[in-house]
Amino acid sequence: MSSRRSRASVSEEEINELISRLQTLLPSARRRVGREASTTKLLKETCSYIKSLHREVDNLSDRLSDLMATMDHNSPGAEIIRSLLR
Repeated sequence: MSSRRSRASVSEEEINELISRLQTLLPSARRRVGREASTTKLLKETCSYIKSLHREVDNLSDRLSDLMATMDHNSPGAEIIRSLLR
């Protein structure tokens, strides 16, 4: 059991590295160059960003569905869209 714990444990240095990498991925965090955010704030921003990405994907999916519903399914445009979705 202790060997499982040691494999699963993450050092503080590794956590800091992961937080640093995460900070480079968030648009709001990149604007704060030189200012360090708390880990809690950074994780909240990450959750918010992921939710906004989900909303954007849902919106694009709805728009694509609407577009496909109005297209001739045998048209070159429909084929292009199908190829992009593969």
